[in-house]
Amino acid sequence: MERDTPFHPDELAAQLLAGGGSGGGGIRDFMPDQHRGFFELLPYLFAGTSDPDGWPQATMLTGAPGFTHSPDPVTLRIEVSPDANDPAAENFAAGREIGILGIDFSTRRRNRANGRIAGVDASGFSVAVSQSFGNCPQYIQGRIAHTGKSISADAEPLAGLDDEARNMIARADTFLVASRSRPQSGEAGGPDISHRGGRPGFVAVEGDTLTIPDFRGNRYFNTLGNLLGEPRAGLLFIDFERGDLLQLQGTTEIDWSGGAGRLIDGAERSWQFHAVRGWRRRQASPLRWTFVDYSPFTQRTGSWRKAG
Repeated sequence: MERDTPFHPDELAAQLLAGGGSGGGGIRDFMPDQHRGFFELLPYLFAGTSDPDGWPQATMLTGAPGFTHSPDPVTLRIEVSPDANDPAAENFAAGREIGILGIDFSTRRRNRANGRIAGVDASGFSVAVSQSFGNCPQYIQGRIAHTGKSISADAEPLAGLDDEARNMIARADTFLVASRSRPQSGEAGGPDISHRGGRPGFVAVEGDTLTIPDFRGNRYFNTLGNLLGEPRAGLLFIDFERGDLLQLQGTTEIDWSGGAGRLIDGAERSWQFHAVRGWRRRQASPLRWTFVDYSPFTQRTGSWRKAG
C-alpha cells in the first residue's frame, strides 16, 4: 500500500469502477481545530464498530453537549458508554477499531474521525484518531433536536424484517451505514460510518432486501470501497419523532451498471442490502427532532419508478 494516497486498494478500485474518484486532499491523520470544536457542540454521535465475528454494527450515542471533546488533535474523548441494551455495546473495547461520524442536522455540517479505541473506563472511552475529514452537506435533511425521554428497554431481536421494520424503512429520509475494510487493506483501512439521505421511500423495500440508490457525493467511495472487499454492513434507522432505533446487519451487493439512474432521479448506481438479523429498540434515544426542510440536493432527487 503506497502511502501517497489516503485510500485503501478497494476504495481505489471502487473509484475506478465509478469512473473516477477524489485525490482525498481533505483526509488528514489529525483533527483540525475546527473539527475538534465541532464535536464538542453535539448532543449525539454516530459510531460504526464490528462485533466479535466481524459484522459491522451502527449505533448512536447521546449526551449533553460537550460529552465528546478532543484533548489533543489525535484524540477524541467520549464521556458516555453505550446503553447495556445496545447490541453494539460489547464492541466498545480497548484496541477495537471504530468509525465516528458527527452530524449537526440543524446546520448540515458533518465530520468524520476514524481510528481505534485507546481505552475504556467507567466514564466512557477514548479514540486514537488515524483519519479525520469533513463531508459536504448533500442530502442531509434539516432537523432541530430536543430533549425527550428514553426507555432502557430490551432490544427486540429480528431474524429479518417484519412489517413494522419495513414500514419504518419505507418512511425514512435518512439512515446510517457502518462498513469495514478487509484485513488486507493496510493502514488506510478500518471501519467507517456514513450518512445516506433522500426523499421518503428512497430506500426500496422488498421482503428482507433493501435497494439503495447511490447519489453523487464526494467521490471518496469509503462505503462502497469497503463493501467491495467486505460485503457485510450494519444499518441504523431512526424514528426522529419517537426516538426508536432499528439496527440491522446484512450482506450487500453493488450494481455498478448505472441502471439505477433510469429508475430514480439522481442515482449514479445502486446497492442492495439483504437483512440477516436486526434489533428494534423502542424510545432508546432521549432525543426527538423537529423536521425543518429537505436538503436542496435531496429535492433534486426522485422516487423509485417501476422497471420497464
